[in-house]
Amino acid sequence: MKPSSAYVMLAAVLPISAAIFAAVPATNAQQSATASPAPTHMFPAPTNLQVLPKDLTGAQVRDIMNGWEDALGVDCSTCHVRNPNDLAPNGRPRFNYADDSKQEKKTARVMYTMVDTINTNFVSRVPNSGVPVSCGTCHRGHLSPEPYNPDAETHRKLETPPAEGAAPAH
Repeated sequence: MKPSSAYVMLAAVLPISAAIFAAVPATNAQQSATASPAPTHMFPAPTNLQVLPKDLTGAQVRDIMNGWEDALGVDCSTCHVRNPNDLAPNGRPRFNYADDSKQEKKTARVMYTMVDTINTNFVSRVPNSGVPVSCGTCHRGHLSPEPYNPDAETHRKLETPPAEGAAPAH
């Protein structure tokens, strides 16, 4: 049975997240805490997954979202709204991750689906490609990718169809 492309993308994201966290040096407080384990943060099960696999845990979704934050240069508030009626222990409103009111969240779903389609239907068919596209392929740490502005001659070549009978340019 072939794994779904969403799982393939997840398999690519999780090891990167683990490598990033492993590369962070431990602080003195973390080193001295080896005698007593630090409390683990519980991430609630996601309740509104529409394009990611529905069986992901809260921690898995958090890891994916952290990767998207880095690739887009954003934070949680870009896509998620805070619920003023649900306060965290620090007194700040918690995010309502299931809320779909922000256009950025809707756009993120479309873009995730696009990346998944490109990897599944195109990149996977290129012999020896082995390199899937990701959010960072275009965004490179910015919410909006920088536009490609070719010079006039390049633009003319891109827009002019090949002459009849001519081999397509590669």
